[in-house]
Amino acid sequence: MGVFSADNPWVFISGLLGNISSFVVFLAPLPTFIRICKKKSTEGFQSIPYVVSLFSAMLWIYYAFVKSGAFLLITINSFGCVVETIYIAIYIAYASKQSRISTLRMLILLDGVVFFSILLLIQFLTKGSNRVEFLGWICVVFATSVFAAPLSIMRQVIITKSVEFMPFHLSLMLTFSAIAWLLYGIFLKDLHIAIPNVLGLVFGLLQMVLYAIYRNYKTVVVEEVKLPEHTIDVGAVTTSEVEEISSSEPEIHDDDHQMIGMSCKLQNQYHDHDQREPKILELPNSNQMLGTCQA
Repeated sequence: MGVFSADNPWVFISGLLGNISSFVVFLAPLPTFIRICKKKSTEGFQSIPYVVSLFSAMLWIYYAFVKSGAFLLITINSFGCVVETIYIAIYIAYASKQSRISTLRMLILLDGVVFFSILLLIQFLTKGSNRVEFLGWICVVFATSVFAAPLSIMRQVIITKSVEFMPFHLSLMLTFSAIAWLLYGIFLKDLHIAIPNVLGLVFGLLQMVLYAIYRNYKTVVVEEVKLPEHTIDVGAVTTSEVEEISSSEPEIHDDDHQMIGMSCKLQNQYHDHDQREPKILELPNSNQMLGTCQA
């Protein structure tokens, strides 16, 4: 029983740990889709990561069948296919018409046309060990693209100095998953499994380093300056009140003349529309005038 034999217990142990950690990673977007269901809107979220992840999982299942002896790849990626399909279905259900159409096009093109083209190409143009080798490098390319996805999040953390969108527990699980599958590839003596997880390990460690650097940074939020909401009830201005104002002030200045004139004008408008509800003139809400600034 050699160290790199498929019968080696370390192959099973590392593969099992990889399944557990990948299970958690696959469920990481669940809160996002619960939010989408509650709000009935995708709120600008993109479907590309889920379509690409579905394609990658399909490729690894096919690779495991062609290679044989990689049953633990089949189990976790079968689960991944189911979960990613559910995510995509929810996205399509609540996305705008334009986003729905673009998602369906990408789904048909990548997970349909491209996948079955690869399948036919492998089946009819390759044989034996060449088939495994060729398919393995295709899997490496697409797995690498999936692992490279966190680069945009890392860039956002550096720019904003905030780890809000890069939870530590997720970075930790991605790193742990990469280590488990890297060991699985080494013990199985399969470079196609090991190579992309080297990149995954590097990105996972970089994310945790960034988290350690920026976790104490806090975004400065400028509180809204709330203005008092003034309302003027035009219907409350009556003739008796105008007379009371004029009788109580023996000296009337020019400004007072203007105010009384306005009051009389408003009073006349009120009598002309006495069958209507009193009008309320409202200043703009403070939320329309002032926003929140973040540094």
